[in-house]
Amino acid sequence: MTDELLLTLEHVAAGHGRHVVLPDVNLGLQRGSFSGLLGANGSGKSTLIKTILGIIPALGGRVEFATVQGRPVVLGYTPQRDSLDPIFLFSSLEVVLMGTCGRVRPGARVSHAEKDWARQCLRETGAESLGRKLFSELSGGQKQRVLIARALAAKPDFLLLDEPTAGIDAAARQAIMELLQRIHEQQQLTILMASHDLAAVRMSVQNVIWLHEGNVLRGSVNELLTADKIEQILDLEMR
Repeated sequence: MTDELLLTLEHVAAGHGRHVVLPDVNLGLQRGSFSGLLGANGSGKSTLIKTILGIIPALGGRVEFATVQGRPVVLGYTPQRDSLDPIFLFSSLEVVLMGTCGRVRPGARVSHAEKDWARQCLRETGAESLGRKLFSELSGGQKQRVLIARALAAKPDFLLLDEPTAGIDAAARQAIMELLQRIHEQQQLTILMASHDLAAVRMSVQNVIWLHEGNVLRGSVNELLTADKIEQILDLEMR
């Protein structure tokens, strides 16, 4: 990790339509950092991630990315829930290939090189054996591995994950967090992970961003995830 910022948010207002969830976000994320995004349900975690991605336009302020070797930053995204209707019979490999759409022109044939890269991403996430299986038939933990592989297929500089361990069992949750730690260490990706799982965040991340009633608390794991600080924040959230 360097001191150089990859992402800067200045006085960003985030929300839906006229409903402002986060009125004034000032935040910088360093290149190569692994940050956890915490907060109660409805605090704005998904809204902030989608605003950073540009899925939801910022209602005010400035969202600015640094360039990477003179080119625009490439983003990888794992949504909170898969949105693929089971009626569409996509294999896991086909789902991962969706991540290459930024490089493959619409209607163009996917090259052998891109297919090989998608398979490599499945191997990287421990999901190589799932390539031919229907995505809709996978377990929750298997789907998460495939969705992370899809995000990696974009060859991202910045990986954003929205609750990657939600709805899966303890063993799968542990495996996903170990996978993310390994990817971060090996590839030096900048990662922002929204989560409600304090144990997973404490185990993996370097910095914590805690959203509470429109405010943003920022600090290291040692600063914000002590027992006293957690009790203080949770007490505020329950009032």
